Amino acid sequence: MPPTINRRQFLKGTGVGGLAVVIGPTLWQQASAAAAPAVEQLHLQFGTNAAHQMSVSWATAAAVSRPRVRYGTAAGGLGSTVGAVTQTYVDPLTKRVVTTHHAALEGLHPSTDYVYEAVHRGAAPVMGTFRTGPAGRAPFRFTSFGDQGVNGLPLGSVASNTVVDHIEAAKPLLHLVNGDLAYSDLQTDPAGAWDAWFNQNQRSTQFRPWMAAAGNHEQLAGNGAIGYDAYLTRYANPPNGVSGLAGYFYAFTVGSVRFVVLQNDDVAYQWATDSYVRGYSGGAQKRWLAATLASAHADPAIDWIVVSMHEIAMSSSINGNGSDLGVRQEWLPLFDRYEVDLVLGGHDHDYERSYTVRGVEPGSSTLSPLVVDTETKTIDVTKGAVHLVLGGGGSVPTDTYEPSTPPPASKVIVGKTARFVSVFDYELPTWSAVRDPAEAYGFGVFDVVPSAPGGKTQIRAGYYQTASVPGGPPVLYDTFTLEKPRTT
Repeated sequence: MPPTINRRQFLKGTGVGGLAVVIGPTLWQQASAAAAPAVEQLHLQFGTNAAHQMSVSWATAAAVSRPRVRYGTAAGGLGSTVGAVTQTYVDPLTKRVVTTHHAALEGLHPSTDYVYEAVHRGAAPVMGTFRTGPAGRAPFRFTSFGDQGVNGLPLGSVASNTVVDHIEAAKPLLHLVNGDLAYSDLQTDPAGAWDAWFNQNQRSTQFRPWMAAAGNHEQLAGNGAIGYDAYLTRYANPPNGVSGLAGYFYAFTVGSVRFVVLQNDDVAYQWATDSYVRGYSGGAQKRWLAATLASAHADPAIDWIVVSMHEIAMSSSINGNGSDLGVRQEWLPLFDRYEVDLVLGGHDHDYERSYTVRGVEPGSSTLSPLVVDTETKTIDVTKGAVHLVLGGGGSVPTDTYEPSTPPPASKVIVGKTARFVSVFDYELPTWSAVRDPAEAYGFGVFDVVPSAPGGKTQIRAGYYQTASVPGGPPVLYDTFTLEKPRTT
């Protein structure tokens, strides 16, 4: 458990490292909270503009009165209060009503440390800290993985828990989760798996936003019209302006980076886990994506476009899911047209990095991405995008790579015949640059390094293998630098 400090210490910033960390209730708080359910599963999400907006979200075991967040700068203390909006859904298997609360903090100052506490009537407040994003070009770090699971539940592992400490040690401004969070659809108690996932990660999520894409294992029949109500109810994602599809996909800006988070079951040929929902948006997500990328590409303040999604356009894993033709058909032409720089996925439980790609191999029936540059260390992304499979968040490894280089023919999902039965075609994965055939678990660390006018801005990246032993250090496996001229 994290250290417990009292409210006065918290407000004076005398907790661990000068700021309060996870704060348990003090005795005076416990005495006043006996009759109310506790604040739990506390987590943060940036708004559309990370310099000025943050949402604080949490869950309670039952309905509560006056849920709210008190907050202020680390120097000034808790001087402001904003009410929280309560949302609920009914778990389709256990019929339990899940209650969540979301408070939107607006008008924040850029690059500023804040303290906050989530509270409701009769409960002990749970306190945390966060830092807002920069306004304009400034350096910052983000991390990413997908396919985490919960230690102690099916499909989870010790690494599911260990990686949380590794993310905290990296101290990113934000973390991207590329789908398949709790694997709730495969549990006998789906809502309980969600609870466990948020509680497992709270020692990080209450101090930095974990911005999550919904993967195929977030989909569950009976969980709303399309199956994603658990994800939608537990997250307060930035608005996308698309009627009926709020929260499914979104974009937000941090400094000079526009992050775009997609929901790929809408276009993937592979089954979402519980239902076949391909095409559920009726093309609305694709239209939104085109407009969002066009806006980012035309914005002189944006140097980088980074996409987070789950199902992948390129994977040479033998026993994994492989590449999906639907993602290639629907998304990749837009990535090429609007010069997306970096694409982060999950889905296969391993690590793979592509060469720089743009366009399609001539005559390819699988629309195999065209390699435009084979440089692997300092990469000029004006030529094309780099794709990463970062599916090693902790879910049990089911994938293997052929250790030969280049790899043999890899599969591409091109359709389906029945429930969970895919139709495959095959291609030589000429686009595959780096793979990790030995270790399934790992995460990416990315440092954004702006430049002066006329210079070249960079994203310096490293991929780390997660130690399978609790407390063990991560091991650096791959490094590379993305580079391009600063936007004018």
